[in-house]
Amino acid sequence: MTTTTAAANDGLNKDVSAQDHAPVNGAGGGFNYGGNPLAHLNTGESARYAAFGGEFQPGLYKPTTERKFANPAPLGLSAFALTTFVLSLINIQNRNLNNPSIVISLAFGYGGLVQLLAGMWEMAVGNTFGATALSSYGGFWISVAIVLTPGGFDIISSLSTATSGVNDFNNSFGFFLAGWFIFTTILLLCTLRSTVAFFLLFFTLDMAFLFLACGHLTADSKGNANQHLLSAGGYFGLLAAFLAWYNALAGIADDSNSFFVIPVAHFPWSVKGRERRAVGKTERETV
Repeated sequence: MTTTTAAANDGLNKDVSAQDHAPVNGAGGGFNYGGNPLAHLNTGESARYAAFGGEFQPGLYKPTTERKFANPAPLGLSAFALTTFVLSLINIQNRNLNNPSIVISLAFGYGGLVQLLAGMWEMAVGNTFGATALSSYGGFWISVAIVLTPGGFDIISSLSTATSGVNDFNNSFGFFLAGWFIFTTILLLCTLRSTVAFFLLFFTLDMAFLFLACGHLTADSKGNANQHLLSAGGYFGLLAAFLAWYNALAGIADDSNSFFVIPVAHFPWSVKGRERRAVGKTERETV
C-alpha cells in the first residue's frame, strides 16, 4: 500500500463508526474506507470485504480492481424502490385508488429497463447475486407492465373471456406471483449471513409476494381478489421499498458527500459479526 493511501486510511480510522466495512480475513486489515465501498481505493490486494447491501453483495467479496465505472447497485435498488412504492400504495387502496395504470410507465421505464441495465452492469463487475436479482426484478416489472397494458396485449380481458372461469385471471396472476415468491425465497436464503438491512429487504419483499399471490388465489366468486391479503402485501411492499432506498443510500453516501455513515448492522453470526466478537474478547482479556 502506498504512503498516501496509508495516510488517508489513518485519518479515516479516527471515526469508530467507519469500521463497518473494513476488509476481513487479514489482508489489508489496517485500512478503512468510511463505511462504504464507494470510497474505497482499489489497491489490487487480496482482501475480501464483508457483506454490504449498498454493493448488493450478500457475502464476502473482492472488489473489482481498477474499476472504471461506478457501483450500479444504488441505481437498481432505487428503480425497484420507486416502482414498488407506487404499486404498493395502490394495493392498499390509498386515497381509494385501485387502478394501477400509472404503474405501467414506471414498470416499463424505471423499474424495468433501468433496473435491467443495472443488473447487466452488476454482471460486468462480477457480482453474480446482484446481476441475478436486479436483472430478474427488472424483468418482473416489464412483465407486470405487459400484463397491465390496456389494449396492447389484452391479457386480462383474454383470460376473463376465453373460458367460463370467472377467476382465470386471478388464478393465473396468483401463480405468477407465487413463482416470484419462490425465487425471492431463494435469494433470501443467500442473505442470512449478510446484514440486517439487506436481509430485511428480501424478507419484506418475500412476504409481499406471498400475500399478493394468496390474495389473487383466494378471490371470491365474483372475480374480486381478497383485498385484506392484497393490503397486507401492499404494506410489506411499502416496507420493501423503503428498505431498498435505505440500502441504496448506504451505497451512495460516503465521506465525500455525507456527514454520517449509514448503519447496516451485520448479523452476529456473519463473518464481520464474529470478527467483532473476537476483537471484543481480546480487548477484555487484555484489560
